[in-house]
Amino acid sequence: GSPYPWQDGRLEVKTVRNERLLSLAAAVLLGALAASCASKPSHFYTLESVATATDAAAASYAVIVGPVTIPASVDRPEMVVQVAPNQVELLEFDRWASPLGEAISRTVAGDLSALLGTPRVASGPIANFTADYRVTLDVQRFDAKAGVGVDVDTVWVVKPATGSGSRSGRTTTREPAGAAGDDALAGAYSRALAQLSEDVATAIRAEAARRR
Repeated sequence: GSPYPWQDGRLEVKTVRNERLLSLAAAVLLGALAASCASKPSHFYTLESVATATDAAAASYAVIVGPVTIPASVDRPEMVVQVAPNQVELLEFDRWASPLGEAISRTVAGDLSALLGTPRVASGPIANFTADYRVTLDVQRFDAKAGVGVDVDTVWVVKPATGSGSRSGRTTTREPAGAAGDDALAGAYSRALAQLSEDVATAIRAEAARRR
């Protein structure tokens, strides 16, 4: 045989064999990745209205909550957690069950309904009643640290439907998770929004008293 492998076909055989091995290795790797992805199911989380009724008299007015603005960094289906200073992680398999801005609006509306003692509180632009007050929320921070807790910083405005004047404020809340797991973070967010709703309800009652 020739001392030069390219002259007798041995180099070609070796090249074909290497290509087959690489193809097989790639197929095995892709199969392992697919199996890994398939074995981890997605989890979906909601925010809940957890504020409790007070001893104050039930309100006789109606309230609309919205619009709500949130930071672009968290305005996505995936839950976002801070893992280091200036570094966050998107949790691909832990997601919000609905758009986050809508979930916040709906949760605060439920909290205000309990705190004001009236069912005439709704979120969004459409309601089956004429609102006496509108609440707008500008969420500045909606941060979470896994296993630690959440920070929610919100600028809010309460504006009467008629007449002049409005009340505004800023509520900054740090709520511990209380346990490990992303469900604990969702619960902490719900409690933080309940504290925000308490400040907003106080402002609505104060404005209603002023306008009597």
